[in-house]
Amino acid sequence: MLDRLRGLAATAFDHAGYLADFWREYEAGGVLWKLERIQSFQEPGDASWEAFAAGDWARALELNEADRAQAENMVAKDREVGMETRRIRVVERPVTPYLQWEMQFLRLLAEAGQSLRVLTAAQVEHWERERTLPEVVLLGGRVLYLVRYDPGGQASGADRIDDHDVIAACAAELDSLFQAGEPLLDYYHREIAPLPPPTVRT
Repeated sequence: MLDRLRGLAATAFDHAGYLADFWREYEAGGVLWKLERIQSFQEPGDASWEAFAAGDWARALELNEADRAQAENMVAKDREVGMETRRIRVVERPVTPYLQWEMQFLRLLAEAGQSLRVLTAAQVEHWERERTLPEVVLLGGRVLYLVRYDPGGQASGADRIDDHDVIAACAAELDSLFQAGEPLLDYYHREIAPLPPPTVRT
């Protein structure tokens, strides 16, 4: 079902509308599934990302470490509302510079107690005979969002799907992917930590 979500009946939101709708649904708790497939995004406004994009890897790492309290607060907020976040990150080889950067914050989330797993692109290729899997956020078995990005990789909105049968099928598939994944910290220390600073092409 995950590979057939595009084109289903959905309510379209711009970026601000998606965030407002997401946080309303988030307050009800449950399980939050997040599937990330795209290998490079744009995150203007994030100080660590901007340092990374400018080629200052040491500063990007320093600023990322300063975000540790933010990661801990995110996990604490989950506990407060009764939300269990399960995040799945698909990784292609070679690892993109963006993903090397993103893994630094995902590590902080994992160290704070969030459940994150890594899948290789080979592990999802049977889902991707026609096109790559979408970016999916599924909240509490109630609502599913297909998150949209513009051609440059910047968040632009989301399509909300409310069909309960579709949501249930996707939740089962996400659970299967999650169970097949490797704990993020294991992957990080083996594959990401030893990498040299990334080369950012502008």
